[in-house]
Amino acid sequence: MFSHSELGQMPFDEAHVREIADRVASSAGLEVVEIEYHGSGKGRMLRIFIEKNAEGRASTAGQPSVTAASRDQLAGVTHEDCANFSRELGTILDVEDAVPGGQYLLEVSSPGLDRKLSGAADFQRFAGSKAKLMTREPIAGNRHFEGRLLASEGNLVRLQIETGSKGKKNKSQQSENGAGTTLEILLSNIERARLIPEFK
Repeated sequence: MFSHSELGQMPFDEAHVREIADRVASSAGLEVVEIEYHGSGKGRMLRIFIEKNAEGRASTAGQPSVTAASRDQLAGVTHEDCANFSRELGTILDVEDAVPGGQYLLEVSSPGLDRKLSGAADFQRFAGSKAKLMTREPIAGNRHFEGRLLASEGNLVRLQIETGSKGKKNKSQQSENGAGTTLEILLSNIERARLIPEFK
């Protein structure tokens, strides 16, 4: 973790910070996955998740016996990548006073195996991986689903509900939808989604 200070009083502008972070990431063969900004006063934290860009990920694609989720880990960033990115980004943020309001903490890391899924490209990229998601509107009386992502089309996300899962949510889900059911969920109806790590 790296601490940076600033002087301005303007509100936090995520779009501006994202533009700076994307620029720094691109120059290092990386891309920004997500930006989080939390807290107030001296307890503020700016957390940025980065990973190798498409070219870097492609260099590890096709390795045998590797799921999409663990492939992401193999193509992931190192501690040195995070430290270098944090140092360069922090300097630019301070010079441009992009995070006004006093001292804050900048934390940079990879998204991890349980990474969030946020757009159509993510659901396509991780087809074949296990995921859990929550919908905005219920489907057959349930908003919580867990299963394996299938190839998605357009604005539809397809999830294969697996049998033998444990937990009240899954039991309810199976009783409502039938074991082994393939659900088609509108992307706009997905409130939260996250990969489930698999270890073989």
